[in-house]
Amino acid sequence: MSVFCWVVIVTAIAGVGGTGLGGLVGAVLRRDSSKIVSLLLAFAGGVMMAVVCFDLIPEAFFPDGATEEMPLLLVLSGVLLGYGVIYVLNYYIDKRTNHEVSHINEEHPQTADDLDELIHADHYHEHKRSNIKNNYELFIAGVVMAFAIALHNMPEGMVIGASYAGDGGEIVGGTGFLIAMVIGLHNIPEGMAVSVPLITGGMSKWKAIGVTALSGAPTIIGAMFGYSLGLISPVWLSVSLSFAGGAMLYVVFGELLPESYLMLRSKAPAVFTLIGTLVGLILVHV
Repeated sequence: MSVFCWVVIVTAIAGVGGTGLGGLVGAVLRRDSSKIVSLLLAFAGGVMMAVVCFDLIPEAFFPDGATEEMPLLLVLSGVLLGYGVIYVLNYYIDKRTNHEVSHINEEHPQTADDLDELIHADHYHEHKRSNIKNNYELFIAGVVMAFAIALHNMPEGMVIGASYAGDGGEIVGGTGFLIAMVIGLHNIPEGMAVSVPLITGGMSKWKAIGVTALSGAPTIIGAMFGYSLGLISPVWLSVSLSFAGGAMLYVVFGELLPESYLMLRSKAPAVFTLIGTLVGLILVHV
């Protein structure tokens, strides 16, 4: 089996499997689990930050096959571009949809304080309640929700794919496999947050779990793109790694950590972020 196929399989397990497992847990619990989700997000954010900063970005300076160090400007540009693209797309979606959600006003935090807001499930449910007979508007709200989930998951897949491109064909034990495990862990609380409102809204338990699992599918697309781009040349591998690293840093600092703190207003998320960072550092150097 080719490395590309293995990348798809591993990413599918992390993306679809992780969110699906979270959906199953959410279906079993069927209750508010904000504390658990907050701490898991903080821990996963810490691990991701450590892997990106201590492994992914340093590897962008010395990608597989390169004969010399890549220019600092190239790596910095890739990181800023990755961060900026995801930031702008998220900002555009928020600006177009947040004003339609009743609880988001001038007093609301400038970032999502719940995973429902991150994937715009609250926007979809708002349309479902107020526009029951307007199937077109409900469909558009569903498309926005699907795009928001894809925008959140595709950078994670790019990190997996780019990392595998730099691992020299190593399937298990390399950076790509490590990041896939971390992202799979992060997808569990996300799956919990997606499935519970679906079930509460009347969807059957197994259908909700299936929909939740499919929400992780865009991760596979991101992995395929990141891996393919990284195979072109060492320079493109450096660009792929740095872009994916920047996109992931946005996910960590623009989404996971702010949500974690807003969902559980205590010092506990900071402790779990530190623990996650140390665990990530250990995993990188073991």
